[in-house]
Amino acid sequence: MITRPLGTTGPAVGALGLGCMGMSDLYGPADRTESVATIHAALDAGLTVLDTGDFYGMGHNELLIAEALRGRAREQAVISVKFGALRDAGNNWLGFDARPAAVKNFAAYTLRRLGTDHIDVYRPARLDPEVPIEDTVGAIAELVRAGQVRHIGLSEVGAETLRRAAAVHPIVDLQIEYSLISRGIEAEILPVCRELGIGVTAYGVLSRGLLSGHWAAGRPMPAGDFRAHSPRFAPENLGHNLSLAEALRAVAEPRGATPAQVAIAWVLHQGQDIVPLVGARRRERLTEAIGALDLELSDVDLEAIERAVPADAAAGARYPEPLMAHLDSER
Repeated sequence: MITRPLGTTGPAVGALGLGCMGMSDLYGPADRTESVATIHAALDAGLTVLDTGDFYGMGHNELLIAEALRGRAREQAVISVKFGALRDAGNNWLGFDARPAAVKNFAAYTLRRLGTDHIDVYRPARLDPEVPIEDTVGAIAELVRAGQVRHIGLSEVGAETLRRAAAVHPIVDLQIEYSLISRGIEAEILPVCRELGIGVTAYGVLSRGLLSGHWAAGRPMPAGDFRAHSPRFAPENLGHNLSLAEALRAVAEPRGATPAQVAIAWVLHQGQDIVPLVGARRRERLTEAIGALDLELSDVDLEAIERAVPADAAAGARYPEPLMAHLDSER
């Protein structure tokens, strides 16, 4: 596995990371045995970053990762954890809590569920509008000094917040959506990350399946699949967005590749400081994603990709309006 630095202050990690959310939450039912096998396959292939959140399945995802790591060297994985999202028993979202006391409380529960003595990268899932980012980062910095956290990350924040946070403690990476049809970070956020030496862990590189080449119009949504509420999967937008995937397929097939591989390779090509997270829930999809590392995109390829999927080509916002309001990165 090719490695990349996680920012200028972080470790070298696999050039791809594994997003584990879908194994527990928000994409419908998943097979636990296959999920564990997929995590094992990712680690064996050198995908060291395992990305999770303490609210994915109300702790289920952390317990799943703990199960997968049992009997393996802890150093084989770089566990990245988001915290702060509040939910109730009906899976409703209640807001975010990033107060210093809450930071330490969430971390203690995560350490217990993961069965580890440290979290490699710890980050608030969203900016808490009621808490200065300096206070949140300062609380995580105390956990760093205590040895419970190795590095501090952020998620879906804008350039000003990045600067304020980095003034308190080094920030190793920003986790943010970045794909062929979600390029909002390029104007201001990505340049500031590079100025400050902050890496990017890019999620949504396949736009939740839209660019994978495996989605079809009329595909039923299982219970609990949040894509049923996603504007880009809405009936009025889905046909257009799937046409982008088909245009990408026309670029991929002459290269002996799939649309998913080309979409991932494009994100990889945007910089050595970017680590795409692939949300594979099954080993076959993981194998496909890893194949993107073998794709070297020429200038001709990049021009063809740009014609197939221009910037801002997607129909619909990347989240429903109420959730967009929580994104500091979109302000």
